[in-house]
Amino acid sequence: MFLGNDMKIVIQRVSKASVTIKSNKVAEIDNGLLILLGVVNEDSQEDINWLCNKITNLRIFPDEDGVMNKSLKDAEGDVILVSQFTLHASTKKGNRPSYIKAAKPDVAIPLYESFIETLQKTLGKKIQTGEFGADMKVHLVNDGPVTIIIDSKNKE
Repeated sequence: MFLGNDMKIVIQRVSKASVTIKSNKVAEIDNGLLILLGVVNEDSQEDINWLCNKITNLRIFPDEDGVMNKSLKDAEGDVILVSQFTLHASTKKGNRPSYIKAAKPDVAIPLYESFIETLQKTLGKKIQTGEFGADMKVHLVNDGPVTIIIDSKNKE
């Protein structure tokens, strides 16, 4: 049974993406992935390891024939990672979303930082990020469009 207590990511293949905070551009890439990350209290390093491996090896970039057959690593793509607690919004009751399932900063920040570190090691290059808890403006050109949602508890 799907309970919704999972680390969630939204992956968007981009030809361009950037993050701006208070008129200051803090991240910018061309070819690669913009990844939104939502964390809950039950998440662990095991979830992070699995998702980082999946992100690095997911074959969603076009090969020479235009077929989605290349991974992020194969395509030598870059990454912007943005924390986004609203991925865990519950809209069951009323019209105002509840974010009670999203981890509070004391749990979420260490997991977010570990995700950054693990993804950099898995990918073998530095990734760019937004700023945890900041009011960010995210700009992107979704290439394809390709948008994939993955949760760490849905491995099978």
